[in-house]
Amino acid sequence: MGNLADELRALHDALRVQTRGSYERDLPFEELLFDRWERARSLGFGEDASIYHNAYVFGDVTVGAGTWIGPFVMLDGSGGLQIGATCSISTGVHIYTHDTVRWALSGGEQEPERAPVRIGACTYVGAQAVVLKGVTIGDHCVVGAGALVNRDVSSYSIVDGVPARVRGRVVIDEATGAIELVRDG
Repeated sequence: MGNLADELRALHDALRVQTRGSYERDLPFEELLFDRWERARSLGFGEDASIYHNAYVFGDVTVGAGTWIGPFVMLDGSGGLQIGATCSISTGVHIYTHDTVRWALSGGEQEPERAPVRIGACTYVGAQAVVLKGVTIGDHCVVGAGALVNRDVSSYSIVDGVPARVRGRVVIDEATGAIELVRDG
């Protein structure tokens, strides 16, 4: 067993040096070993999507091309989850398509409630945000870090807070592609 442990430590050290040199970062061993893009392909996600090894995926989850799913993310697709193309799902985001409130309150007599979640294309969901069952978030949205999204969000909206509320809008100049984040008040 000592040889295997020594070999794993040597591999870990070599991968750390390589990753630091190429990307100026240090990651847990499993993140150094496994390819995020390969994992996304194995899950049937869109072309060039990536998902960290330590992200959880349950049920029916569809992810569009080019979407980045960060570390420590929870994707609960037990009620159906669709995430559009070119989205950024930041570290620690939790997206739930079910809850067990009535199940717990009924002593297990009632079933968990499920409802699908849809996140449109080109949307950013900030770190530690939580999206609850039945919510639709439109295209080109910004969900602030730590937000609790418990209702639908229209396309081109900026939301944050607990519960999340519209705080502004995303304006994209069609001619130049310039993006402006306009905050209310």
